Amino acid sequence: MPARRKDFFIPFLAVCSDIAAIEAAFLISYWLRFHSPLTSVFPVELGFPPLEAYVHGSLFVIPAWVFLFQSRGLYRPRRTVHFSEEFFPIVRVVVVGMLVVMAAAFFYRAFSFSRLVFALLAVSSIVTISVGRLFVMKFEQWWYRKGHDIRDVVIVGSNETAVRIYETITRDPSLGYRVHGFFSVNGRGSFEHIDAKLLGTIDAVPGYVRDHRTDLILIALPSEEHTRLLDLIRECEGLNTGMLMVPDMVELMTSRVRVTEVEGIPFLQVREAALSTWNQIVKRAFDVVVASVILLATSPLLVLIAVVVKLTSPGPVFYLQERVGLDGRTFKVIKFRTMRADAERETGPVWAKKDDPRTTLAGRFLRRFSLDELPQLFNVLRGEMSIVGPRPERPHFVEQFRGQIPKYLDRHRVKTGMTGWAQVNGLRGNAPIEERTKYDVYYVENWSLVFDLKIIFKTLRAVLFGKDAY
Repeated sequence: MPARRKDFFIPFLAVCSDIAAIEAAFLISYWLRFHSPLTSVFPVELGFPPLEAYVHGSLFVIPAWVFLFQSRGLYRPRRTVHFSEEFFPIVRVVVVGMLVVMAAAFFYRAFSFSRLVFALLAVSSIVTISVGRLFVMKFEQWWYRKGHDIRDVVIVGSNETAVRIYETITRDPSLGYRVHGFFSVNGRGSFEHIDAKLLGTIDAVPGYVRDHRTDLILIALPSEEHTRLLDLIRECEGLNTGMLMVPDMVELMTSRVRVTEVEGIPFLQVREAALSTWNQIVKRAFDVVVASVILLATSPLLVLIAVVVKLTSPGPVFYLQERVGLDGRTFKVIKFRTMRADAERETGPVWAKKDDPRTTLAGRFLRRFSLDELPQLFNVLRGEMSIVGPRPERPHFVEQFRGQIPKYLDRHRVKTGMTGWAQVNGLRGNAPIEERTKYDVYYVENWSLVFDLKIIFKTLRAVLFGKDAY
């Protein structure tokens, strides 16, 4: 089972638990305020409001709070989290969530909600959500002990730290990891006392990970193996596999380093899988909704553009071109044709340039306002692209850049997009590919739904006022 499927069920349970807990908090708060012995201390003087009003209110609050939990990373897969690590983020999110609730109640004048209910809701929601999360955590540990959704792991290194990692992980099945074996620097190592398998040298790691669909690489190399580690990271580019490293060295060429722990063992997270299953679902749902809305809103414009393209230049209305997307898979990107039908007959694949003589009269206008990109919304609905992501490139140029540009293939760890972080920062057209790659990799390693929204708003501004499209 691919790694992206192994971390769906538990986050889904957490979402369901939070929804049930928030609703329960509303009901408990209502009962405490209007029907519990608490009424002897705080008498009900203005009558008993209908329970339905609070239930209806909860239906608006729940999505907002779930969004807040998602934005704080509380639904990402975390297999070694402890309850103390859950509780304080829950408190922080509930505090922010209560501000949202009170602001909404202030502007909603059709019904007056009890202020005491809000105070009770803040306390009861922390309790109910925490209890729900505790049960989810206990179920998660039981789920892994039963052998479900186990993540396949290899360890790179043969020192005492590597052995300690192996013993710690194999000692506790509730962590949900299965260690396949070790890769050593020179292909030698003695692990008979721990019944572990030597899988080969570091050079064999990328091939093994690719063939066995390994979910995680745990690295425990001594500081003198700096170059070997950097080579390993470079050779694993394009593989959607997480990498964690025990902090034995400081000099790391990576875009994002975080400290994490596996049962008390500190690791530097060199890289993680680009998007967890839950984040993929959230991003996919966002893509489908946005693409559908835009297509419906612009359908008359799409028809008009199709007619103009057909009348102003001989050839097909749409231009289908092979591009490279997620995990290096190719697909046909759909665009309105903006060049002559025989534009590359003599030159072969070349980049577009400013004042390109191959561009048609209508094509210049379409490119200026990026209207030729609108048919890619169908690529989004088909699941080949995303609204936001690194721009897809042609196979010819991917082969050219993969050996020249560091981390270039990491762009393919997420779906390519109609717009991206590089584009909204002015890196369009013939901008240096090295700079575009840096921005693309930053997006891959720092994705969030809020980040996507930010890029979309910046894209609208760039389309209307930018001058780099051609």
